[in-house]
Amino acid sequence: MTIGESDGLVDVRLTAIRYAARDTHLYEFQRIDGLALAPAEAGAHIDLHLPNGLVRQYSLTTPDATPMRYTLGIKLDPESRGGSRYIFEALKVGHTLKISGARNNFPLVDNAEHTVLIAGGIGITPIWAMLQKLQSAARSWTLYFSCRSRADMPFMDMLQGMPEAHLHFDDEANGALLDFYRIVSQAPKDAHLYCCGPGPMLEAFKAATANWPEQQVHIEYFTAAEPAALAGNYVVRLARSGKEFVIPPGKSILTVLREAGLDVPYSCEEGVCGTCETAVISGVPDHRDSLLTDKERATNATMMICCSGSKSERLILDL
Repeated sequence: MTIGESDGLVDVRLTAIRYAARDTHLYEFQRIDGLALAPAEAGAHIDLHLPNGLVRQYSLTTPDATPMRYTLGIKLDPESRGGSRYIFEALKVGHTLKISGARNNFPLVDNAEHTVLIAGGIGITPIWAMLQKLQSAARSWTLYFSCRSRADMPFMDMLQGMPEAHLHFDDEANGALLDFYRIVSQAPKDAHLYCCGPGPMLEAFKAATANWPEQQVHIEYFTAAEPAALAGNYVVRLARSGKEFVIPPGKSILTVLREAGLDVPYSCEEGVCGTCETAVISGVPDHRDSLLTDKERATNATMMICCSGSKSERLILDL
């Protein structure tokens, strides 16, 4: 995907790579022109437009209103589709690339009476930014951070000195995992709870918080929570142009529109970043994203066209 400066991309230089844990590095980027980057709230992420043509999303580790640098925590995925492996093997200090401004689908409610932070592995990156903001504001918080071993835990040296941080290592717990029901039951009823980590952890967290108010439970997915809707056999009409497209089986709305030459914003293609969110004028989407809440899905006001399809024979989109 190639997007110009008019689409909000910024030219940056990789200025530092620091070891954080086994197969996990901190990558620091600064604008080539020396100006400040866009403000970054805790929980925000950016898109990296890699020289190999891939676009990948990574969370920022530090909240900052006028950042001179963005720092990303990136873990080498053994099943990498070319993103993290390229970053680890090809990106060097001094290399330049383009990034997006900071976007936040995982915002921190920083005036909550108490905040429970739960992270698994590299899921600590947005949680670490939240922790720093809460700590600096002297807000009440508790962290539960799980990794396979001590060697895999970023920021461990700093976290070990914080009484609010509870560190869990799978290989030292005889196979026991975090007890989400215990964690949730001990949280004050007006607390806000945040979880970021691998899929099984997020599903366990969702089960443990099923009876909590939706607005107090916050989840960040790194990968798709469910398969894309690719059944096809429906029509999409673009309200602004009047163009109509038949979506065949095996293809997403986004794929069909791109193949037709339309310039539609997109990034992750898994329903986790929100770049392709599109307003729905009529029709019933088959929601498959990891961002919209159940209440938001029920309104059918918007949909992620990279992964969601249609339950109705016809969709009219605000495109």
